[in-house]
Amino acid sequence: MKSKLDTYTNNIAIIFVMIIIQGGFIYQGLCRAELVDRVVAVVNNDIITLNDITEATKIYIEKIKSLGFSPEEEREMLFKMREDMLDQLINQKLTDQEIKKYGLSVTDKDVDNAIERIKEARYFTDEDLRNMVTKDGMSFDEFRKAIKENILRSKILDMEVKSKIVITKDDMKGYYESHKNDYKERKKYHLFNIIKKLDANAYENDKNEAMSAMEKIYAKLKEGQPFEEVSKDYAESSGIESADLGTFKLDELSQQIQDAIKNLKQKEFTGIIETDFGCQIIYLKDIETKPGKSLDEASAEIQEALFNDITNKRFKEWIEQLRKNSYIKIIK
Repeated sequence: MKSKLDTYTNNIAIIFVMIIIQGGFIYQGLCRAELVDRVVAVVNNDIITLNDITEATKIYIEKIKSLGFSPEEEREMLFKMREDMLDQLINQKLTDQEIKKYGLSVTDKDVDNAIERIKEARYFTDEDLRNMVTKDGMSFDEFRKAIKENILRSKILDMEVKSKIVITKDDMKGYYESHKNDYKERKKYHLFNIIKKLDANAYENDKNEAMSAMEKIYAKLKEGQPFEEVSKDYAESSGIESADLGTFKLDELSQQIQDAIKNLKQKEFTGIIETDFGCQIIYLKDIETKPGKSLDEASAEIQEALFNDITNKRFKEWIEQLRKNSYIKIIK
């Protein structure tokens, strides 16, 4: 059975990522020589300042600006992110006020253990982690402080939300019945191809030449020459390429490719397929079969999925109730 500390530290990476994802603010005015701080929100007896938003999001600004949006799109995106971050900071203030009310605390040892869990999950050395933190413009002391705050928030989440969740057998059975496709037998197809690439607007003569070249390759395959040998022989031919496409579930492929391979056995190949990318032959190297799971076999992952879904729903409800019972004023 996991200890409470394990539960708290398991949440650290997730909560930390959530903060990153929801981060962002409008960049107007930061290029000025001076920036006057001001209050942007009042949350009961606490305030949130413009500088709080700036500090919370400063390490993500260049990442946002490097996404290649037009100036107008970038302004809209940053404005929306600023609104999201302010909303997130209000929620954090409310959560922190609850932490203070219940007198929750975290020791340095708790923080050390949480950091070790993060390193283990990411296969990081201590140096790797420190480099990642400093690369993002944060000191390691600031990182430890963020971890401490997130452990405290995880504790209040456990106390106010998770500890009150009960999952019944009927809940699990209902989830299983409504997600049967997730637990039936699954096949994954490891595909290779040989392709004569063509532009979408290729002339008819080019298409005929491509088809002629592929027909010669197809004939060699039909004669029984191994796919690997044929693809190697034609690797030097102009415009003829071969590649390991990867492993796919059938529904991850286009309908055209699904229809072409669904009845193939291992080591078999399709006919010549005309696609938007050119003429190609697809080779099914092997089929990986993942057996289906009964309700009993899937019970652990179903319980986890239900627990996470209910936790997210209850957390939103809890935050909404805190907001209703609090004095919150946003100053534009």
